[in-house]
Amino acid sequence: MKAEHLSTAAPGGDPLALDNQLCFALYSTSLLMTKVYKPLLHALGLTYPQYLAMLVLWERDGLTVGEISNRLLTDPGSLTPLLKRLESEGLLSRTRSKDDERVVIVNLTEQGQALKTRAQELPHSILSASGMTPETLRALQHELLDLRGHLQGKI
Repeated sequence: MKAEHLSTAAPGGDPLALDNQLCFALYSTSLLMTKVYKPLLHALGLTYPQYLAMLVLWERDGLTVGEISNRLLTDPGSLTPLLKRLESEGLLSRTRSKDDERVVIVNLTEQGQALKTRAQELPHSILSASGMTPETLRALQHELLDLRGHLQGKI
C-alpha cells in the first residue's frame, strides 16, 4: 500500500517542498506565536517557558518537578534551572519531600499567585493578535491536541 503524502500542493506538486510540510507550518507558527507572547510576558517578567510552568502551577499548586515536567512534556533536568530562576525571583519555592528527598515539591509564593491576576489579559491579547474567532481557535486547538495525541502514541 502506497503511503499518502500530506501536501497542500496542486496534484503533481512536490511533496518535499517546504511550504507543503505540516511540520514547517507548525514550527513557523510556533515561532511567531512565541514572538507575539514575548513583549506581553516581558511585562510580567517571564520568559515563554517560565510562563508555561507558571500556567501549570496556577492550575494546581504543590506539584512535584516530575509532575510539572510531565504536564509540559519536557525533561525534568531541563525544567530545574527554569524553576530555580523562578524561585530566585520570588515566584515559587522548592522543597524536598519529607517522604522521599529525591522528590522536589514546587509551591507558588504570594507573589507567584498574584502574578496570575496580571496574566489574565494574555489570552485576550493572543486572541486579538490571531485575527480569529474564539470558536475557530478552540477548534484549531482541539485538532492540534488530537495530532499531539496520535504522535505521542508513536514515540
